[in-house]
Amino acid sequence: MGLFAAGQNALAQIRPLGAQYYENQYLSNPAFAGMNEGLNVNIGYRNQWRSIPGSPVTMSLTGDYRFEKVGLGLSVYNDNAGLIGRTRVMGTYAYHLPLNGDNRSLHFGVSLGMMKEKLDNNNIIAAPDDISAQNFNQRKAFVDGDFGIAFTNQRFTLQGALPNLKKFMQKDDQNTVDGSTYFVAASYKIGTSLDVVSIEPKISFRGAKDIDNIWDIGTNVKLENNILSFLGMYHSDKSSSFGVGVAYDRYVIQGYYTSQLAGERQRTGGDFEINIKIKLFNEGK
Repeated sequence: MGLFAAGQNALAQIRPLGAQYYENQYLSNPAFAGMNEGLNVNIGYRNQWRSIPGSPVTMSLTGDYRFEKVGLGLSVYNDNAGLIGRTRVMGTYAYHLPLNGDNRSLHFGVSLGMMKEKLDNNNIIAAPDDISAQNFNQRKAFVDGDFGIAFTNQRFTLQGALPNLKKFMQKDDQNTVDGSTYFVAASYKIGTSLDVVSIEPKISFRGAKDIDNIWDIGTNVKLENNILSFLGMYHSDKSSSFGVGVAYDRYVIQGYYTSQLAGERQRTGGDFEINIKIKLFNEGK
């Protein structure tokens, strides 16, 4: 089953989308569904390791809506890495509980949906009697879920999430999910959208199965009225992420670049990502 081991290793190295750090935190934590008023739609696309044939490609679509204290969300995530492709569709329910004073709130969220994994038979090189790929593709989609919690006030955000809850309920040696075990992050806003410049430093920790846990540290800088934003993050795997965003009316367009691991930069290049956010039914935009 070397094929599956290779697939597990490839998917384990897939990083989270850059948009999850600030602009679309719903990607990493279901508690952020409906965090903001109105309907928020995000469309993301990333092409990794462009210089390598069969390089991983990731696409995402999320939508979340706030109704009083309840947030509802839908997330569709698809990536293809070499021979392995997977699609994950999740529905989310979140509850936002206001606390007393200083705009403090507790947020809880749970996602539930389906995951489907498939091998690309057209590009598999194997013995004629090798039925491993056929057996893998005949597996049915399975139920998966995420849980998240967050505390926020006017400036401070503390959050935690448990992704891929299936791993706690059932062991599956053939499953190629990247093995994320937990996500914890804290950030602090300095300034507001009315200031000429506002910044939000952030640190996060990502647990992972069979590889070293990863921490990320960096900041997001926004100009007055959020018209321009700049992101910089350093990751403990010795890679870095940079982003720039432009806001106009109800639209935000962002581009990201993430360097590869220190030993792979010359051979593989980096990751390129674009995210488009559309804000609907929100009078405050």
